Amino acid sequence: PFAAAIRRLLPQATIVVDHWHLVRLANQMVTEVRQRVAREQLGRRGRKTDLAWAHRRLLLRAGDTLGRHGLARLVEVFNRDDPTNEIGAAWGVKELLRQLLTSPTRHHARQRLFAFYEAVLLADMPETTRLAETVSTWWPAIEAFLRLRVTNARTEGTNRVIKQIKRVGCGY
Repeated sequence: PFAAAIRRLLPQATIVVDHWHLVRLANQMVTEVRQRVAREQLGRRGRKTDLAWAHRRLLLRAGDTLGRHGLARLVEVFNRDDPTNEIGAAWGVKELLRQLLTSPTRHHARQRLFAFYEAVLLADMPETTRLAETVSTWWPAIEAFLRLRVTNARTEGTNRVIKQIKRVGCGY
């Protein structure tokens, strides 16, 4: 509805997707794959004793921010709790999307987009396919972000602080 209203009222405006929301969708996709794999492998929900469950934050962190120790733990999670390599494939797709969103040029963005779609095809999971369809649908706005590097993060952060103050003031 927001995009439709902008297109109708401000037809010359360029709609830009905030990269934070795309990374959030990718992290949600990894979480859904992790939960599905746990249900299929264990016949139950994950527990703290399951590495993929205990190290969920590790799976959601940016791969380029992991140190040697973090990468070693991630490999251990994949080796012990991911016999089908579905969690690893989902994590790889997420990381390729993150790399796409940091592309310095249009040429790099196209190369990374093709690598992203190739990984999605190889993963062959409904969760990764849904993420790829979202990227495809929003590609003009993503491309605008890559070109303009405009984000509304500061505005959203301020709105979050205001809402938090309201909740505290109302006793929630």
